[in-house]
Amino acid sequence: MAINYPNGQKFVDPNTPTKSTSQPTNQAKRGMTLEEELNHANAYYLATDRAVIYKKPTPIQIVHVDYPARSAAKITEGYFREASTTDYNGVYNGKYIDFDAKETANKQSFPLKNVHAHQVEHLKRVQEQAGLAFMIIRFTSRQETFAIWADLLIQFWDQQQTQRKSIPYAEIAENGVKIPFGLNPSLPYLDAIDLLLAQR
Repeated sequence: MAINYPNGQKFVDPNTPTKSTSQPTNQAKRGMTLEEELNHANAYYLATDRAVIYKKPTPIQIVHVDYPARSAAKITEGYFREASTTDYNGVYNGKYIDFDAKETANKQSFPLKNVHAHQVEHLKRVQEQAGLAFMIIRFTSRQETFAIWADLLIQFWDQQQTQRKSIPYAEIAENGVKIPFGLNPSLPYLDAIDLLLAQR
């Protein structure tokens, strides 16, 4: 299905691997994408009463639908009604949490072009209201996933006009918490958030 932004520009999901990039597999992941792992973790957290966290729906304006058969309608064109903020939000230990998840094939840094200005602004506003704002970043070539506070993202975002346009891997590894692959859930990211909270 073709999905376009309100200005008509075609949407390209940065989390979708291209044919030229092959992602390494990990037995613990069982082939799941980062989004699938997070959705699985959120379902587990909800079932065990640890947290209530959901993926935010993206409002889409349907423009064209093909009806090859009465029971086989297919959306062939659509547009985002508005720019999305972050991927997930919810409540954890009495605190509002809001975060986005990104992947990069880069080994040495996380490119800031993977994030949009309105997402950074949204995370700033969550912080101003004492919410827990963070990012989950996966380095696919390293098979490593980290949780970082939005502060680190904001710091590098605000400096990118005069300094580098990425967050070095070393900064993420030093200031974030690595999320190990687990069994149930496969990506226990709230354990990493607990560690980040303990370091505050």
